[in-house]
Amino acid sequence: MATSTTKAPAGEEPPAGPSTAGGPGTARRSALLHRLDVKGAPFAFVAPFFIVFAAFSFYPLVYTSWISLHDVELATLDVMEWVAFDNYVELWGDSRFWNALVNTITIGVISTVPQLLMALGLAHLLNYRMRASLFFRVASLVPYATSVAAAALVFTMIFERDFGMINWALGAFGIDPVNWEADKWPAQLAISTIVIWRWTGYNALLYLAAMQAIPADRYEAASLDGASRWKQFTHVTVPGIRSTIVFTIVLSTIGATQLFGEPLIFGQGPNGITGGADNQYQTLGLLLYEEGWKNYQMGRSATVAWAMFMLLVLAFVAQRLIKRLRSRTS
Repeated sequence: MATSTTKAPAGEEPPAGPSTAGGPGTARRSALLHRLDVKGAPFAFVAPFFIVFAAFSFYPLVYTSWISLHDVELATLDVMEWVAFDNYVELWGDSRFWNALVNTITIGVISTVPQLLMALGLAHLLNYRMRASLFFRVASLVPYATSVAAAALVFTMIFERDFGMINWALGAFGIDPVNWEADKWPAQLAISTIVIWRWTGYNALLYLAAMQAIPADRYEAASLDGASRWKQFTHVTVPGIRSTIVFTIVLSTIGATQLFGEPLIFGQGPNGITGGADNQYQTLGLLLYEEGWKNYQMGRSATVAWAMFMLLVLAFVAQRLIKRLRSRTS
């Protein structure tokens, strides 16, 4: 059998076959790039978060702890005098700190408990099919979208002693006007009302999203067993969104510990920083601001900040211990 061969024209190289394309170096580079793509890409995606966290959260936390061990004034931040734990010892014996701590806890309880209960009920109502449900869901977010300054100013006028709407309504029933800003418990109740108004709708939408993730089969089975709407709510809905409830409790605890804008604006002037003439509603956030930006003692202000941080850590540890005890008993 005759075979024919094709010769390449003079001056041209024959085309390279598959075995001659690239080489060992190219294969190694491709394998290296593949490993970097598979193993390094996740780190590249999360790196921006950790960079921002380190710059704006971790570094201020460490720097604040360093300042709390010094005597530093606001006008001369570069001049520090080492005092070790003297600021913490003085804070421990300061009656204003304990007053602010108690006020923070009481305002937190008064605002958080009704807020979460109302949010749970509102979410339960929005979970049913109803007309204009989208409108009500969006409307529940309006208070959250409103700035704290605007909300506090409006509620300050509502709770005003002489011409406020609340005292006007009380007067219609023959009740004497209440000095909401000067008295301790009325002031804390008014501030808690601002917090409840702003955050109830936000928490309700969180609960609503968790409720809609519960399988409908659970409700059908409960209905076939003769469970009423209330029993379905307590035995199906609440256990199904338990993790979300814990999440909102943690968020509300953090927010209550850092409460600042509402009492500051409610005081309407210098009394806002001190939490009233007798510190009747001064929170830890206001005490931090007073020490640093009114008394110019940045070391003591940083100490208050770390006390707030440790309070949150203790609350988290207590929550974990309670969860473990419940899991052991169940």
